[in-house]
Amino acid sequence: MTRTAPAGTPLGDDFHLYDTTLRDGAQREGISYSVADKLAVARLLDELGVGYIEGGWPGALPKDTEFFAKAAAGELTLKHAALVAFGSTRKPGARADEDAQVRALLDAQTPVVTLVAKSDLRHIERALRVDVAEACAMVRDTVAFLVAEGRRVFLDAEHFFDGYGYHPDTSLRVLDAAAEGGADVLVLCDTNGGQLPLGLAETVREIKERTGFRLGIHCQDDTSCAVANSIAAVQAGATHVQCTANGYGERAGNADLFAVTGNLVAKLGMAVLPTGGAAELTRVSHALAEIANIAPDTHQAYVGTSAFAHKAGLHASAIKVDPLLYNHIDPASVGNDMRVLVTEMAGRASLELKGRELGVDLAGQPEALSSAVRKVKSLEAQGWSFEAADASLELLLRREVDGPQNEVLDSPPFSLESYRVVLDHRSDGEIVSEATVKVHVAGRRVIATAEGNGPVHALDAALREALSPHLSWLDTVELADYKVRILPGHPGTDAVTRVLVGSTDGQREWTTVGVHGNIVEASWLALRDALVHKSLRAG
Repeated sequence: MTRTAPAGTPLGDDFHLYDTTLRDGAQREGISYSVADKLAVARLLDELGVGYIEGGWPGALPKDTEFFAKAAAGELTLKHAALVAFGSTRKPGARADEDAQVRALLDAQTPVVTLVAKSDLRHIERALRVDVAEACAMVRDTVAFLVAEGRRVFLDAEHFFDGYGYHPDTSLRVLDAAAEGGADVLVLCDTNGGQLPLGLAETVREIKERTGFRLGIHCQDDTSCAVANSIAAVQAGATHVQCTANGYGERAGNADLFAVTGNLVAKLGMAVLPTGGAAELTRVSHALAEIANIAPDTHQAYVGTSAFAHKAGLHASAIKVDPLLYNHIDPASVGNDMRVLVTEMAGRASLELKGRELGVDLAGQPEALSSAVRKVKSLEAQGWSFEAADASLELLLRREVDGPQNEVLDSPPFSLESYRVVLDHRSDGEIVSEATVKVHVAGRRVIATAEGNGPVHALDAALREALSPHLSWLDTVELADYKVRILPGHPGTDAVTRVLVGSTDGQREWTTVGVHGNIVEASWLALRDALVHKSLRAG
C-alpha cells in the first residue's frame, strides 16, 4: 500500500534507505552519544544521502528530546534526508490524542514518525497483557491520529518473523490495522536476529503477495546474516531497508548501512544514493566510527582498510595485469583504495606493485627487485612485518633502487654512536627512566640526556634533545602510536619483540617497525627509521 506522502518525502521515494544509528545503533555496548554527537552523526548521514534518519525516542530519553528540539530550532539542516521520530503506540485503554508518549512524537516536529508495535501473539498476551483486538486498536488509533496531524507514519512490526511463524493470523492483523490507520510502510522486523536469508525472503515474498502492502525490512545480526537477510528481503519485494552505521546495535548489532548500501548500488544497480554518494561510503563510515569512539573495523566489507588488500603473490601477479581480476568492484567507487601487502608470501609482482604505490619504481630493475624480495622474505622470517609498516618498507626498497645516489640514505641525518637507558626505582615508589644518547649530526658529536616515564619515552626524549638544534622539522614530528608484540618461538623473557611506531607531522602519518630480543633496541630501530623517513620526505 503506497499513499501520497506529505512534506518530508525525499526525492526518489520509490526506495527508502533508512538509518537508525541514533536510536537502535546507540544501544551498542560502549556507545553513548551526546546531543552534539547526535547532530554530527545526522549531518554526516545526510551528506551521504540517506533518505531517512531516525533521531531517537522523544519523550522517553531526555537527550533525544533535546536533539529534536535543537533540530526544530534550526541547528540541523538536512539536504537529502527526512528526520524521523521513533516511539510507541498509545497505551492500552487510552486515547491516542491524550497519550503523553504520542504527544511527544508530535512535539518532535518531524515530518515522519516510526511507531513500534508488537506483532507476535506471545508478546501481545504476555508482555502487553492485552488481547489481539486491543493490540490492533492501539496500532490503528495511533497511526490514524498521527496521519490526521499531518505526519507520515511507518510501522515497525516488532518480532514479526517469529510471530508469523508462531501464529500468522495475529501478525497479519497487526499489519492490517496499521494499513487501515494510514501507515505508509509496514516494516517486518527480525528483532531477535534469528532468521536466515532463504526463509526470510520466502516470508517477505508471501506477505507481499497476500497483502499488497509496501514492506520494509529491519534485521538484527545475531546469526551474522543481517546484511544478507536485508538484501534477500529487497530482492523479495521490500522497498524500505533499515540499517545502522557500521552495524552498530544491541547484542551482535544490526544490518550494516555501508555493506547494505554497497550491495544495493554495486550488485543490484539501485540508485539509492545521490550521484557521487557511493564514493563517500568509506569516508563517512570512518568518520562515524570516530564519533562513536570505536576503532573502524579494518575487515569491514566495502569500507574497511583491508577490504581491498591483497597479500598472496598469486593475487598480485593477476592484479598487475588487471586490478579487477581479484577485486569484486573498483575500490574507488566506494571511496576506498586497493593495497598490496608485503609479507613472507610476497613475490616479485607484489613487491613491484607495492613499490609503485610507495613511489618507488622497480619496473625494469630485476636485480634490485630480486634483492628486495630476498631481504623481505629473510626479515619476515626473523619476525619483521611490513604489512603495517609502509615507511620501513619504503626505506628498504629505496636502498635497493637508489641508495648510493640518495643523499639521505647514503648519508643519514644522524648516526648513532651509542645509547644507554637506566631505570631508577626511588624510595618513594616513583619509577623514572633516564636515557643518554651519543650521536653524530651535522658534522658534530652530540651527547644528550633526558628522563621519561619509560625507557622508550626517555630514549625518544634524549634523541630529540640531541637532534632538535640541527633538524628544523623535528618539532613537527610526534609519536602517534606505539605497539609491542612478543613473537612466538622463544620462551619467556628471552622472546623476540616486534615494535611498531606510528608517527605524524600533522599532515600525514607513517609507521615503522623494529625487531630485536631487547624491547629498547627494537624501539630504537623503529624510532630511527621514523626520523630517516621524515628526513627523506623533508628533503
